[in-house]
Amino acid sequence: MADHFDMSDIYEQFAAVTRQTKDLVDSMEVLSEKLSLVLAENAKLAIENDHLHEVINKQHRKKQEEGLSDSRKMLQKLYQEGFHVCNDMYGKRLEDHESCTFCLDAIYGRHQQA
Repeated sequence: MADHFDMSDIYEQFAAVTRQTKDLVDSMEVLSEKLSLVLAENAKLAIENDHLHEVINKQHRKKQEEGLSDSRKMLQKLYQEGFHVCNDMYGKRLEDHESCTFCLDAIYGRHQQA
């Protein structure tokens, strides 16, 4: 009789582990779907970010052609040498291939109003 109870307990444990495994697989499928959505959104945002950088660079080149004051030319030179010229980050190094919209605005954004 003792063996019968042990076998019953083993079957119950096996059934419990089977349910837990199924629940885990279901959770992994949900996470996989969410991950796919996040990766798709990330790819979309990366493309949009590249497009915005192109627009900013076009505006930057256009502003360069229009001419700058001597002080803005100095800011431009510092920026091209790899330093921030915006108020928040002034003097800190730019990362490789980093552009800063605030720096570009400081150099080119309002020079027609001055």
